[in-house]
Amino acid sequence: MARPRHSKKEIEAAVAYAKSRGWTFLKTSGRAHAWGILRCPRGEREGCSISVQATPRVPHNHAEQVRKRVDGCPH
Repeated sequence: MARPRHSKKEIEAAVAYAKSRGWTFLKTSGRAHAWGILRCPRGEREGCSISVQATPRVPHNHAEQVRKRVDGCPH
């Protein structure tokens, strides 16, 4: 099954950036403003995770936060 695309192009690009670096994407149920979760290659418990918002106030800023967290992952 293909990953769903985010409606904001900046965030979609940030998710694609994370995926290209080995992160996995999990679609959430849509509650609590989260559109999905990104998990680092390390795994579930000891690895890093990032909540991807469905409707962030400033999509560009949220996309930058995602990229910075991906780049800053120690795993």
